Amino acid sequence: MSIKSVSAKLFAKKIYAKTLAWASNPIATQKAVFAQLIKDAKNTEFGVDHHFAKIKTTEDFANQVPIRDYEDLKPYIEKVVKGEANILWKGKPLYFAKTSGTTSGAKYIPLTKESMPYHIEAARNAILHYIHETGNSDFVDGKMIFLQGSPILEEKHGIQFGRLSGIVAHFVPKYLQKNRMPSLETNCIEDWETKIDAIVEETFDKNMTVISGIPSWVQMYFERLQQKGGKNVGEIFKNFNLFIYGGVNYEPYRAKFENLIGRKVDSIELFPASEGFFAYQDSQKEKGMLLLLNAGIFYEFVKSDEFYTDKPRRYTIGEVEMGVNYVLIISTNAGLWGYNIGDTVQFTSLKPYRVIVSGRIKHFISAFGEHVIGKEVESALQEAMIGTNARVNEFTVAPQISPASGLPYHEWFIEFENEPDDSAAFAEAIDNAMRKQNMYYDDLIVGNILRKVVITKVAKNGFQDYMKSIGKLGGQNKIPRLSNDRAIVDLLNKK
Repeated sequence: MSIKSVSAKLFAKKIYAKTLAWASNPIATQKAVFAQLIKDAKNTEFGVDHHFAKIKTTEDFANQVPIRDYEDLKPYIEKVVKGEANILWKGKPLYFAKTSGTTSGAKYIPLTKESMPYHIEAARNAILHYIHETGNSDFVDGKMIFLQGSPILEEKHGIQFGRLSGIVAHFVPKYLQKNRMPSLETNCIEDWETKIDAIVEETFDKNMTVISGIPSWVQMYFERLQQKGGKNVGEIFKNFNLFIYGGVNYEPYRAKFENLIGRKVDSIELFPASEGFFAYQDSQKEKGMLLLLNAGIFYEFVKSDEFYTDKPRRYTIGEVEMGVNYVLIISTNAGLWGYNIGDTVQFTSLKPYRVIVSGRIKHFISAFGEHVIGKEVESALQEAMIGTNARVNEFTVAPQISPASGLPYHEWFIEFENEPDDSAAFAEAIDNAMRKQNMYYDDLIVGNILRKVVITKVAKNGFQDYMKSIGKLGGQNKIPRLSNDRAIVDLLNKK
């Protein structure tokens, strides 16, 4: 065992103890974070506008600060982008993470000197928790890769702009620099397919032990490796034993990944976003990710079925329940206040607080009042695949409201790696799983309002071609699991 490996175990033990201290006192931890946020921002323009000096409780805050999305906060953000100081947070941000907006083009999410360290520490601590629990640390001596955006940044008004993953690349600790891949030159390639090919060439003969990224894009990397080497990824990288991912649920990809790798490998799930690093998988034995309550973020939760009502109740951490679908609302030391990031979560544990990402509040199907969410379609597909030879590369679901004949239905667009032997039975299994999970959907089937699901097969690389056609191939971009309209699938049908 190397010195680096031994040191990693000692450091992991120290970080675990620190985590245990705040995770064992969740309500006090969040109260302290809340008080510090209000104190630090009370003299900003936003703080003055919303009377932060008079806010003493979380109830005061909920009354003074409405829930906002990016469009609502945009007038303040535009001032910061122009170089004005003390608007949302004291001083100016260090960076703006540039992301794709759904209604307004690019979005600019501030990152401050107070918020930036938490992005780095969370990713590090996720690995350290894995080391502490499993005792596995030999991988720190091998090569590690994160499939990420370009680290090239631009500067305006003293603030640097770029993709979050590109910004984070500048903060890789020195002790990992020699292990990190790909090279800076390869990482700066903008065209995703060219970049993947370059990464394959650069890493093919290296001792890769850790690979991380969004599953759909790592899958593309693995397929290119397999094409080049003519063998499984696990044979090419004999010491590869840890996959780190975030952005989408890994379960629909797991069977395909294990086939590409040729064996099972451990995995760690992360819940990062430009707006903050919210959670990571702290245990291989427990379901869900540890919600980071000490990371400069005050959390509020709104029940998703109440979200679009007038003045929905905002719950704090001590008031949440397991199994309820909540819209995640954040206030941060980067200057986001009562901010709806669009994700929904469910708690899998309250001691400590662990969550799973259940979907997007704007990504749902309720064309007939069924309120279907992302977690339900992912779980249904996973259940349908059990005991079959089916493997799925990618999928999305949309309602068909006006079919040429017969009743309306939910249409599942699936790109199969291996098609099921019995397509009709596979569709039936998906439908049965959906009915077990969602009583509203079941009522619609029983009441002959909807007919059972219809599967439409997507040609190989169809989803990649779609993402390329809209300029979102690679990086942190991902296919929505479901939509309440047919905008995505109509374009898929044209491919």
